[in-house]
Amino acid sequence: MNDADVSKQIQQMVRFIRQEAEEKANEISVSAEEEFNIEKLQLVEAEKKKIRQEYERKQKQVEVRKKIEYSMQLNASRIKVLQAQDDVVSSMKDAASKELLSVSRNHHEYRNLLKELIVQSLLRLKEPSVLLRCRKEDEHLVENVLDSAAQEYADKAKVHPPEIIVDNQVYLPPAPSHHNSHEPYCSGGVVLASRDGKIVCENTLDARLDVVFRKKLPEIRKLLFGQVAA
Repeated sequence: MNDADVSKQIQQMVRFIRQEAEEKANEISVSAEEEFNIEKLQLVEAEKKKIRQEYERKQKQVEVRKKIEYSMQLNASRIKVLQAQDDVVSSMKDAASKELLSVSRNHHEYRNLLKELIVQSLLRLKEPSVLLRCRKEDEHLVENVLDSAAQEYADKAKVHPPEIIVDNQVYLPPAPSHHNSHEPYCSGGVVLASRDGKIVCENTLDARLDVVFRKKLPEIRKLLFGQVAA
């Protein structure tokens, strides 16, 4: 084999090696491109997923915040409604309290009422001797009905008439006035107690109003505001 043949074979081998190298390089390039594209796609999908998750998290936060705000507004509205209802009920009780003041103005009817209140208190206490307190302005009316009240109690309870001692040292507060609106007051009635003070029967007009108002409050609310769901 001469030099020309040898040179030709060497050139063929070089071309073959170069072609294989180029093909291998292309394969590596294509493979790298594919891996890059796959990795890039994975990264993009991962970022999309993160963005979606972040969006969902923020959306849930917004929904929770809206629900909380709605609940707070609803509760605030309910409180306002309840407060308005309480104000109406309170104004009714205030009006009733003012009406009580007129009870003691008619001395004849008020004297009879005092007697009934004393008899009722005696029936509750069932004591042979009691202490009675009244307003200073009612003292003379109370003194006028003491004997008849004691006898009526005795007839009803089938006992001897009790001893009723009117406390002329400590009186119930006077009727309310505009000048002393924050001072204790009493619209009328009596308070009876056993001599040892252990049993007390508060039978003032204000106490009676409180009892009636508490007892009738559900009925009053239903009449004013209708049936309220629990």
